[in-house]
This record gives sequence, C-alpha cells and structure tokens, in this order.
Amino acid sequence: MITTNLTSMSTCVPETNSKTTAGSTCQVPSLGLPGQMLNAVQERARVVLHEPMAKSTFRLRLECAQLARPIVPGQFFMVRIPGESDPLLGRPFALFDVWTNTAGEVAGLEFGYVVIGKMTGRLSHLVAGDEVEIWGPLGNGFSASPGGRLIFVAGGIGQTPFLALANEALGQSSYPATSPRAVVTPSQVTLCYGARSAEFLAGVDDFNRVPGLQVELATDDGSTGHHGYVTQLLDRHLKTPGEPVTVYACGPEPMLKAVQKLALAANVTCWLSLETPMACGFGACFSCVAKIREDDGTPEGSWDYRRTCVEGPIFEARQLIF
Repeated sequence: MITTNLTSMSTCVPETNSKTTAGSTCQVPSLGLPGQMLNAVQERARVVLHEPMAKSTFRLRLECAQLARPIVPGQFFMVRIPGESDPLLGRPFALFDVWTNTAGEVAGLEFGYVVIGKMTGRLSHLVAGDEVEIWGPLGNGFSASPGGRLIFVAGGIGQTPFLALANEALGQSSYPATSPRAVVTPSQVTLCYGARSAEFLAGVDDFNRVPGLQVELATDDGSTGHHGYVTQLLDRHLKTPGEPVTVYACGPEPMLKAVQKLALAANVTCWLSLETPMACGFGACFSCVAKIREDDGTPEGSWDYRRTCVEGPIFEARQLIF
C-alpha cells in the first residue's frame, strides 16, 4: 500500500498520467469534516465481472478489497478510466453490494450503471481483466435499520443502494466488514421499485433472492407490476396501520420530491439519497451543493448549502429544499 501524509484530500485525486500500479492504494486523510471518511483510499481495481442487468444497464464487479471492507450501504465511490483525459474527471457510483472470495473474505464491490453518456459508454466496453481507477468510500451512507417497517423507494437506477441495505436489515450481511454496525431487526422490509417499463428494471432477481424482502414493482407503461408511479405504492403503505415506518429513497429528483411530500404528510422518518452530478467527490469543488435547512437555532426558513458528496448524498426529507 502507498500511504501519503497529506494536508488536502485533493492531493490524492488521480492524475491523467498516474503511475499508480494495479492493486496499490493511496490513503486519503481526514480533515475532520462531517461526512468525510478516515478510511477512503484510491486504488487500481481489476474488473472481475461485467454483465447486463437490464436494457442499457450493466453490473460491474471490481476487485478492490481495501475500499470495499469499510463501505456501508448508501456510500459511493468515484471511477475513471486510467490514462484517459476524455473524460478527465471520475464519475460517482453507488454501492450495489460487496462480494466475497472463496475464503469468505470481502474481496471487492459491485455497482450498476446505465449507459447515458461518455463515461458510462466507455465503461460498457470494459472486459474482465481490465482496470479502472477508483477512490472511496465517500459520503455518509444510509443509517442502519432502526426497526419497525422499512420501505425502500427506488426509481430508474436508484435501486442500486438498496440491495446491501436490505441484506443488512434482514441479517444476511454486515457493514462495514471491518466493524459491523448495530442493526435493529425490522418487522417488515419492502422495496418499491419503479421504471419506465419492465425492460429497464435492473437487478430484480438479486432482490428476490434476499430472504424476507418484499419486492413491489411499478412501470409507467404497465408492462409489469403496478401501472403508474412508484410513489403510489409508497402512499398505499403509508396509509396502512402498523409499526413505525422509516422510508429510504433514491431516484430522479421529481420522484424524491414526491416521496418527501408523502413522508412529511405522514410524519415519518425519511432519508433521501440525491443523484447530484459531481466532479471531485470529496468536497473541494462545491459543484454538487444542495439547499439544506439549518438545525442550529436559526430562524425558521434559514438554510445553507451542503455538499452532496461530503455531508450527503443522503439527507433527511425534512432538511432538504428542492
């Protein structure tokens, strides 16, 4: 491992002509700011598996044990193609889940992506044995299960963070692998997942294999599941009497706005994971800021900008101003 004693996280951003070798890492120091990780690293990661999940959607499995061991559901990492300058900057991707080797040790991670631009187009051509540059884990991640009823609401590629979160809540996995966090067993866990049509629903088989997870689907065209918005499934659950509900949501901003409105009206705890475009991933460029209500005794309506990559990407619904 290559470790550096730096004063700025930006020092470890990979350069175009980086000489980092496969498997080597660069330790990213903490500045003691909210959301920044003491154990973030930069690695050259080898592609182990690359396969389709749905239309224009792929799963990429990387060998990067040092980054994968401390990660928790909802965190993300930045990925770029080594030695390329177009695109120059990395792109953020959320954890789908970690994977283990034959000895049962965490050996790397998986993420899902949709081919929609230059970087994802380049990723789609990778094959097993190729390498990418990756740095993380970044961001704050979802809170562990507090018990009661958990409802995950996903739209588009927003289902990505919920496989690991479901596995954790239902006792199938522990995160982080280095020091598992405390989890209160929920009474019910439901994934409400929506997309334009059935052909864009990605990873459904993975979710169906999680023991105890209820999967409900919605499509805009009615090709499978509920014909309509995924938020209509959420509304139905919120109106069902029972134990306290905690909502976790990730997806396009219009969906998150609708989830926020429903959760606030129902007076339930709700965590929203933003899909904000970002450039650096560690708070230096301030290109991914979100408006957040302040909880420091300031007058009602006071707000400030918070970096999605550092203080987020997950915020409480009552804090977020769209």
